[in-house]
Amino acid sequence: MHLSVERFVSDADTTVSLIFLGGLFECFGLEDEFREEKLMHETRIPAGTYVVVLRQQGGFHVRYLADTRFSSFHQGMLEIEDVPGFTDILIHVGNTDDDTSGCLLIGESAICPPYAEKSVVASARAYERLYKKVVAAAKKRDLTITFIDRDLAQNA
Repeated sequence: MHLSVERFVSDADTTVSLIFLGGLFECFGLEDEFREEKLMHETRIPAGTYVVVLRQQGGFHVRYLADTRFSSFHQGMLEIEDVPGFTDILIHVGNTDDDTSGCLLIGESAICPPYAEKSVVASARAYERLYKKVVAAAKKRDLTITFIDRDLAQNA
Protein backbone atom coordinates (compact mmCIF):
# COMPACT_ATOMS: atom_id res chain seq x y z
CA MET A 1 0.00 0.00 0.00
CA HIS A 2 1.31 3.44 -0.87
CA LEU A 3 0.72 7.04 0.20
CA SER A 4 1.88 9.96 -1.92
CA VAL A 5 2.29 13.45 -0.45
CA GLU A 6 2.38 16.05 -3.22
CA ARG A 7 3.42 19.41 -1.82
CA PHE A 8 1.85 22.24 -3.78
CA VAL A 9 2.23 25.44 -1.75
CA SER A 10 4.63 26.63 0.93
CA ASP A 11 5.85 29.76 2.65
CA ALA A 12 8.38 30.67 5.32
CA ASP A 13 6.54 28.61 7.99
CA THR A 14 4.34 26.00 6.38
CA THR A 15 3.94 23.49 3.56
CA VAL A 16 0.54 22.25 2.34
CA SER A 17 0.07 19.08 0.31
CA LEU A 18 -2.41 16.75 -1.31
CA ILE A 19 -2.26 13.19 0.03
CA PHE A 20 -3.15 10.27 -2.22
CA LEU A 21 -3.72 6.65 -1.18
CA GLY A 22 -3.23 4.18 -4.00
CA GLY A 23 -3.37 7.04 -6.50
CA LEU A 24 -6.71 8.41 -5.22
CA PHE A 25 -7.05 11.69 -3.32
CA GLU A 26 -7.48 11.03 0.40
CA CYS A 27 -6.89 14.29 2.31
CA PHE A 28 -4.70 17.36 2.74
CA GLY A 29 -1.41 17.50 4.60
CA LEU A 30 0.47 20.18 6.49
CA GLU A 31 4.14 20.26 7.52
CA ASP A 32 6.81 22.71 8.54
CA GLU A 33 8.67 24.67 5.90
CA PHE A 34 11.40 23.61 3.45
CA ARG A 35 14.98 24.18 4.60
CA GLU A 36 18.24 23.21 2.93
CA GLU A 37 19.69 22.44 6.36
CA LYS A 38 17.56 20.84 9.07
CA LEU A 39 16.52 22.99 11.99
CA MET A 40 15.00 20.84 14.74
CA HIS A 41 11.21 21.20 15.00
CA GLU A 42 11.13 23.62 12.02
CA THR A 43 11.86 21.54 8.92
CA ARG A 44 9.66 19.40 6.73
CA ILE A 45 10.44 15.81 5.81
CA PRO A 46 12.91 15.57 2.89
CA ALA A 47 11.49 14.45 -0.45
CA GLY A 48 11.79 10.69 -0.87
CA THR A 49 10.13 7.39 -0.08
CA TYR A 50 9.92 5.91 3.40
CA VAL A 51 8.29 3.00 5.25
CA VAL A 52 5.42 3.72 7.66
CA VAL A 53 5.07 1.45 10.71
CA LEU A 54 3.01 1.31 13.90
CA ARG A 55 4.67 2.76 16.99
CA GLN A 56 3.21 1.58 20.28
CA GLN A 57 5.15 3.75 22.71
CA GLY A 58 5.57 7.42 23.50
CA GLY A 59 3.36 10.31 24.53
CA PHE A 60 1.24 10.50 21.38
CA HIS A 61 0.40 6.79 21.60
CA VAL A 62 -0.66 7.10 25.24
CA ARG A 63 -2.76 10.22 24.51
CA TYR A 64 -4.51 8.63 21.51
CA LEU A 65 -5.35 5.51 23.54
CA ALA A 66 -7.03 7.74 26.14
CA ASP A 67 -8.70 10.15 23.68
CA THR A 68 -12.33 9.18 23.05
CA ARG A 69 -12.00 10.35 19.43
CA PHE A 70 -9.41 7.64 18.73
CA SER A 71 -9.52 5.00 21.49
CA SER A 72 -11.98 2.71 19.68
CA PHE A 73 -9.64 2.15 16.72
CA HIS A 74 -6.14 3.26 17.81
CA GLN A 75 -3.51 0.49 17.65
CA GLY A 76 -0.36 2.60 17.54
CA MET A 77 0.92 5.79 15.94
CA LEU A 78 1.79 5.89 12.25
CA GLU A 79 5.55 6.50 12.29
CA ILE A 80 7.62 7.37 9.22
CA GLU A 81 10.89 5.46 9.52
CA ASP A 82 14.45 6.24 8.53
CA VAL A 83 14.03 9.89 7.57
CA PRO A 84 17.60 11.25 7.27
CA GLY A 85 18.39 13.55 10.19
CA PHE A 86 14.95 13.05 11.79
CA THR A 87 13.54 10.82 14.53
CA ASP A 88 10.06 10.22 15.90
CA ILE A 89 8.26 11.44 12.75
CA LEU A 90 4.53 10.73 13.00
CA ILE A 91 1.34 11.22 11.01
CA HIS A 92 -1.11 12.80 13.44
CA VAL A 93 -3.86 15.36 14.00
CA GLY A 94 -3.30 19.09 14.15
CA ASN A 95 -4.17 22.27 12.32
CA THR A 96 -1.18 24.64 11.98
CA ASP A 97 2.59 24.54 11.97
CA ASP A 98 2.39 25.13 15.75
CA ASP A 99 0.99 21.57 16.00
CA THR A 100 3.82 19.89 14.13
CA SER A 101 7.44 19.40 15.01
CA GLY A 102 8.60 17.94 11.72
CA CYS A 103 5.60 15.57 11.53
CA LEU A 104 2.84 15.30 8.91
CA LEU A 105 -0.57 16.64 9.95
CA ILE A 106 -3.68 15.72 7.96
CA GLY A 107 -7.07 17.34 7.41
CA GLU A 108 -10.19 17.16 5.27
CA SER A 109 -9.55 20.59 3.77
CA ALA A 110 -6.83 23.23 3.66
CA ILE A 111 -6.87 26.98 4.08
CA CYS A 112 -4.08 28.67 2.13
CA PRO A 113 -4.36 32.48 2.29
CA PRO A 114 -1.42 34.14 0.52
CA TYR A 115 -0.30 36.35 3.43
CA ALA A 116 -1.62 34.60 6.51
CA GLU A 117 -1.21 31.33 8.39
CA LYS A 118 -1.95 28.20 6.38
CA SER A 119 -3.84 25.36 8.06
CA VAL A 120 -5.75 22.13 7.65
CA VAL A 121 -9.18 21.58 9.21
CA ALA A 122 -11.29 18.59 10.30
CA SER A 123 -8.05 16.84 11.16
CA ALA A 124 -9.50 14.19 13.49
CA ARG A 125 -12.04 13.04 10.87
CA ALA A 126 -9.37 12.83 8.16
CA TYR A 127 -7.05 10.99 10.54
CA GLU A 128 -9.65 8.38 11.47
CA ARG A 129 -10.59 7.76 7.84
CA LEU A 130 -6.97 7.41 6.68
CA TYR A 131 -5.85 5.44 9.73
CA LYS A 132 -8.51 2.77 9.30
CA LYS A 133 -7.49 2.29 5.66
CA VAL A 134 -3.76 1.91 6.31
CA VAL A 135 -3.32 0.43 9.80
CA ALA A 136 -3.20 -3.21 8.64
CA ALA A 137 -0.52 -2.42 6.07
CA ALA A 138 1.51 -0.41 8.60
CA LYS A 139 1.37 -3.36 11.03
CA LYS A 140 2.92 -5.58 8.35
CA ARG A 141 5.49 -2.92 7.34
CA ASP A 142 3.76 -2.92 3.96
CA LEU A 143 2.94 0.82 3.88
CA THR A 144 5.20 3.31 2.12
CA ILE A 145 4.97 7.07 1.76
CA THR A 146 6.55 9.28 -0.90
CA PHE A 147 7.02 13.03 -0.45
CA ILE A 148 7.12 14.96 -3.75
CA ASP A 149 8.09 18.64 -3.94
CA ARG A 150 5.89 20.45 -6.47
CA ASP A 151 6.09 23.75 -4.56
CA LEU A 152 9.75 24.73 -4.67
CA ALA A 153 9.55 26.66 -7.96
CA GLN A 154 7.25 29.13 -6.16
CA ASN A 155 10.01 29.87 -3.64
CA ALA A 156 12.91 30.16 -6.09
